[in-house]
Amino acid sequence: MAGHNKWSKVKHIKAKEDAKKGKLFTKAVRDIMTAVRDGGPNPDTNAALRLAIERARAVSMPQDNIKRAIDKASGNLPGVKFEEITYEGYGPGGVAVMVECLTDNKNRTVASVRHAFSKSGGSLGTSGSVSWMFDKKGVITVERSDRDEDVLEAAMEAGASDIIEYDEVLVIETEPADFGTVLEAVEKSGANILESSVGLVANNEIEVDEETAAKVERLIDTLEEDDDVQNVYHNMK
Repeated sequence: MAGHNKWSKVKHIKAKEDAKKGKLFTKAVRDIMTAVRDGGPNPDTNAALRLAIERARAVSMPQDNIKRAIDKASGNLPGVKFEEITYEGYGPGGVAVMVECLTDNKNRTVASVRHAFSKSGGSLGTSGSVSWMFDKKGVITVERSDRDEDVLEAAMEAGASDIIEYDEVLVIETEPADFGTVLEAVEKSGANILESSVGLVANNEIEVDEETAAKVERLIDTLEEDDDVQNVYHNMK
């Protein structure tokens, strides 16, 4: 019995580790695909893609997976046509949610997204219902270090529109057109870049209680588990 219990524990730990690796792979794939759609499939000329590939390799993602993600985002998979679709809706507490998808089956994707909203107590909206609450920006998140001044100077000189300083990270915002230039400058400054992408940023955040926040987070988790979903944005503070 003791041996059985030990094996059960080992299997449980392995299952948790496999799930963790799966989430890391999923995130890496989405980062690669977002970078390709924003700046093209060549990492030599696309700094965001170059960094996304480096992060994918850091979590031991196989090269075949990386190549497939690039091919999928650039539409190079034979016999498969992908379509970019963005869905809008309200989650629990009236939190605005934007869901960016890349799919080869629109009916499957919209049904899945609608079900996720309904299950959470939210509702899928019409085009334009919440998009006005978001602006498209480049966002670069950098780990703080003794090189902060160099990073700040490099970012501002390259055209960053705003820099928000937190205890552990610097969040550098750019206009979408300036994202590549600023990212390369920050990369050359020696910063440890944790996240980098062009995406949607809420222009007005709302506060909710802990119970509502937990429901919104479950909605986001459910959406992100869908292979067709690329990015989820919200305005919860």
